[in-house]
Amino acid sequence: MTDTETTADILQAAQRDIMAGRFSAALEGLAPLLAVGEPVTDALYMSAVAHRYLGAPDRAAAALTALKATLPEYGRAWQEEGHLLRAGGDGAEAIRAYRAAVQFNPALDASWKALADLYRGTGESEAARQAEAQHARVTRLPRDLAAVINHVSEGRLMKAETLCRAFLKKTPHHVEAMRLLADIGVRLGVLDDAEFLLESAAGFEPDNVQVRLDYMDVLRKRQKFDRAHAQSGLLIGQDPGNPVFQSHHAVNSMHMGDFDAALALFDRVLETLPGDPATLTSKGHALKTHGRQTEAVAAYRAACDRRPAHGDAWYGLANLKTFRFTAVERARMEDILAGPGLLPAERVHLSFALAKACEDDGDYAAAFARYAEGNALKKRSNRYDADRMAVELAAQARVADADFLSRCAEGGGCPDPDPIFVVGLPRAGSTLLEQILASHSLIDGTLELPHILATAHRLRGRIGRNRYPDSLGALSDEDARALGAAYIDGTRLYRGSAPFFTDKMPNNFRHIGLIKRILPNARIIDARRDAMACCFSGFKQLFAEGQEFTYDLTDIGRYYRDYAALMDHFDRAAPGMVLRVRYEDVVADTEGQVRRILDFLGLPFERRCMAFHKTERAIRTASSEQVREAINTKGLDAWKPFAPWLDPLKAVLGPLAAGASEKAGDDNAHGD
Repeated sequence: MTDTETTADILQAAQRDIMAGRFSAALEGLAPLLAVGEPVTDALYMSAVAHRYLGAPDRAAAALTALKATLPEYGRAWQEEGHLLRAGGDGAEAIRAYRAAVQFNPALDASWKALADLYRGTGESEAARQAEAQHARVTRLPRDLAAVINHVSEGRLMKAETLCRAFLKKTPHHVEAMRLLADIGVRLGVLDDAEFLLESAAGFEPDNVQVRLDYMDVLRKRQKFDRAHAQSGLLIGQDPGNPVFQSHHAVNSMHMGDFDAALALFDRVLETLPGDPATLTSKGHALKTHGRQTEAVAAYRAACDRRPAHGDAWYGLANLKTFRFTAVERARMEDILAGPGLLPAERVHLSFALAKACEDDGDYAAAFARYAEGNALKKRSNRYDADRMAVELAAQARVADADFLSRCAEGGGCPDPDPIFVVGLPRAGSTLLEQILASHSLIDGTLELPHILATAHRLRGRIGRNRYPDSLGALSDEDARALGAAYIDGTRLYRGSAPFFTDKMPNNFRHIGLIKRILPNARIIDARRDAMACCFSGFKQLFAEGQEFTYDLTDIGRYYRDYAALMDHFDRAAPGMVLRVRYEDVVADTEGQVRRILDFLGLPFERRCMAFHKTERAIRTASSEQVREAINTKGLDAWKPFAPWLDPLKAVLGPLAAGASEKAGDDNAHGD
């Protein structure tokens, strides 16, 4: 590379060489980018293409292996692997690769065409028809929208959003563009905008099934389960025997609490698609949520038997927490992970599941290696930025200072005292606290409700010239009351008849200023757990979505440290506003802590709160099976056998790693 050449210049020259059939020249030009410690990803891709055309499949495969190690969900890499496998005569593996390609990038028309050809060759006429239909749809897309899909699939969300908005400005009612912009909104967490776009798109094209499926998915993410259920009901009404519609209606029925209907629908799907691993796994999830562990285990194991690489089912077993794998099952997972052909998500699920099996066997070195492998794979596909999060949390402390919180306490928002917010980090004991509170006759236990997060998103940059959280200072009392009332109205669906209810979305600690501005009489409980135990428990957990800070020991340590600093700020700015409840204290003196919590809430002690593990309710978090047991000390020191590998976490936590999380400000937080 000359001093005047840039990476972009080299890539553009190599692309011109490949288009002109000068493959050796392309490789020669790419050499400087391939010789560096971390080769440029586009250079690896072009190298694979050039080597394939030069008849060097081994070198092409090596380039793809390096590329997928860096970008495991890069659709073009999987497409190129499909071309290699197909040229080598391995049609079955080529199908697998092409399916991965279109899963990660639906705009890859060459993969859809190859799938159609391969399926016709295997006699799978319905699969071939669907692939042909997708190929036709993709080739009809306007070039701008195909580019949007490529940008989204390769992580360039801001560029994709700009391009998509520009297209919609010229063609306002283009349904596919609205779908794509909604997808970008979902990926960015702006779910209210995504919902509006898809609701509008469904109005323009009521018979567009994909729009309805996308709309339903967003409604579920926003926990508007009644409306999602209505959408799947419409689809079922149009085609009662469609297994895709039945499956969606089953999931929605489960979220509505109608487990009998959900399980009956899953069984109907299995009549049409016997042994379908995805349906068996979904059935296992429903049974787990309903507290029917033995049946859940049977469903998960059936899915594993049907498709051994179905990682979701293996992790479903591990995520029961109280389940232990057999030696045979551990060996099966090791063999699957050692073999070829796993998709990134399958490898992630299996890595976490095998880690759990190794840990239960006391093989801590092997367990940590598998946890580290699964976390590293997961981290590659997320966009978490610890520096940006630190800035965000510092802004919360700056805005929600003592004067601000004092003004909030004087009123101005919605006066309803109904909500009890349980905040903190995941795996800190919030599900246990919620289960204890939900056992009280005056408290309804709900879910991890998204309403505060959604309200914060709506406030970002939409009031005056300030961006959230600075925009909180511009909220009028009228606006604050309206937002608080909207929260109360929006959460009624998840409540029963009790006067109070819990909202245990852990990340609401990032929005305490907002909560107190719009709901000044709401109560807030900080569920705290020893830093090392909490952070490592998060590192061991594969979350369904969100919690992207948990996939790196340094990231999760920084997050805990910044969270603790923010909560210390609230202790100083508004003593007694937040009640801190340490998991270790609840284990050591359950009745004393339960009485203390209820005193904080102004509620009478009820003995039934001590028998929380007998309270029957659907629990959807990772701790669902653990809180169905009586209090025990099993989890207190679970991190200690892994101490030899946790130096990065200890380093970033500093004094907190030694149990210094309950120092200054804790007297106020405890309310003693």
